[in-house]
Amino acid sequence: MNTITKQSINGGEFLIKETEAQEIFIFEEFNEEQKMMAQACQDFIDTEITPNVEEIDSMKNPEIIPNIFRKAGDLGLLGIAVPQEYGGMGMSFNTSMLMADIIGSAGSFSTTYGAHTGIGTLPILYYGTEEQKAKYLPKLATGEWAACYCLTEPDAGSDANSGKTKATLTADGKHYLINGQKMWISNAGFADIFIVFAKIEDDKNLTAFVVEKGFGGISMNEEEKKMGIKGSSTRQVFFNDCKVPVENMLSDRGNGFKIAVNILNIGRIKLGAGILNGAREVISQAIKYSTERKQFGVSINTFGAIKSKLAEMAIRTYVSESLTYRAGQDIEDRINDLVSGGMEDAVAKLKGVEEFAIECAISKVHGSEVLDYVVDQGVQVYGGMGYSADAPMERAYRDARIVRIYEGTNEINRMLMVGMVLKRAMKGEINLFEPAMAVSQELTSVPSFETVDTSELFAAEKEVIKKLKKVFLMVGGKAAMALQDKIESEQEIMMNLADVMIEIYAAESAILRTEKLVSMKGEEACKNQIAMSQVYLSTAVDKINAAAKEAIGSFTKGDEQKVMLMGLKRFTKMDLVDTKTLRREIADYMIAKGKYPFS
Repeated sequence: MNTITKQSINGGEFLIKETEAQEIFIFEEFNEEQKMMAQACQDFIDTEITPNVEEIDSMKNPEIIPNIFRKAGDLGLLGIAVPQEYGGMGMSFNTSMLMADIIGSAGSFSTTYGAHTGIGTLPILYYGTEEQKAKYLPKLATGEWAACYCLTEPDAGSDANSGKTKATLTADGKHYLINGQKMWISNAGFADIFIVFAKIEDDKNLTAFVVEKGFGGISMNEEEKKMGIKGSSTRQVFFNDCKVPVENMLSDRGNGFKIAVNILNIGRIKLGAGILNGAREVISQAIKYSTERKQFGVSINTFGAIKSKLAEMAIRTYVSESLTYRAGQDIEDRINDLVSGGMEDAVAKLKGVEEFAIECAISKVHGSEVLDYVVDQGVQVYGGMGYSADAPMERAYRDARIVRIYEGTNEINRMLMVGMVLKRAMKGEINLFEPAMAVSQELTSVPSFETVDTSELFAAEKEVIKKLKKVFLMVGGKAAMALQDKIESEQEIMMNLADVMIEIYAAESAILRTEKLVSMKGEEACKNQIAMSQVYLSTAVDKINAAAKEAIGSFTKGDEQKVMLMGLKRFTKMDLVDTKTLRREIADYMIAKGKYPFS
């Protein structure tokens, strides 16, 4: 029997439970071995990527990316998550997150890396037979072979299970003939392995196959011309009677959609990590440029408007770091608990990620939108020079845009995260409706005025977060009752609720990280992190108020609406924060350091 040995929080339960700072993992806790791996990855970027970025993006030399890819394999960077018995390094989940984080500053190559190590390799690792793993994983872990993932089709869009690619069993029962078209396939131009999703006969669900390029029947269009990530290979792939041995079916017939969903969950949180180093790099470049750029006889970073931008870029990046590594460790803890309870390692990893699918979606959405903000403000700090292709911001701006589309658009992810919370509540997996009813009763009661001991760090902020959770319970609970099974068709309300969820998780994660950091280093050493957490919470309260108000206005009327608006006012009440002064102090600290100094 598989059991969970540790009483850890379940996915989505952050909405109804309090978490102690000592229970979460923070970036600053990575050990020396992990830091050495991260430095090796950074050295690889500095040596192989940065000096060649123009040549990579030009695509004039078709061998440059495959050559760099193989060098990454030689260094072990492609086998971080692959067990040692299959030629990999067998590192922990959060270590693989750290590698995704660092490689995120590698521009186009980050897409090449992520497509291979994530969606290209993990389906075999988690769903393959022992024979499939032994045959393919060693070559994938070392970079001898490159992998790609063939799911998206021209008419499928977000409905991945609607794909029309067909797999037909041959008369002798030894092969499947795959026929169909896939598009936007990263790494397709030099891939040796294709993870292909197709339907057998009239099956409702997809089936997955491991397809070798050498099987034949595979052709491609020319490389897509893209807005950004220009140096990554992206092609349409056509399968014309591609002959695949029956033993190359991945998992069971009809299990392809489940594979796709679970692998995309991993991809989402890896994307959340994958924006971080790129954001740090852009912030550091903006700090450097704003120091060198003189106007009216002084550096432009002496001006309040520039300081505000630099500080806000850092604040949002710090918060995204906080929530992503919190979620990553929660996944790792769950994996370890399941393994301790007797579950097979690969199954435990899938179950661990699936449990925190909500947090994976939050990490992806928050991180991608933070990166978009950071690169946009980076261009603004550079001014006219930021618009020049000769300056570093132009490439960063273009490359960042894809992340809000990868692994399901942010709109789809917003609706998924709320839908998952509601479904888990209906199944009794999250006790959501009981506290929602308590909040509903609280709306018609006389408010209590409890005194908060403000001498304790973050005591007041934690009370604010408790109330923000009541906003979700109030609005989400009432919307679920009023709209019932129609709620998922009310996409605007779903996205409003998602924004409330995201900001709660983000603000709480930053405060918990900073609180834990203070326990390690002391309050004086962490004054900037304290300031960042306070500023973020202040802005999160306003965002939550706006999103909740819009939702309330769309499905309530009359006295019910007035009561909910009164509740919203009560639950989003927070003492005013001098965000201007705090942002200036954060900016001054970064300017003195000459870079993003918080990780």
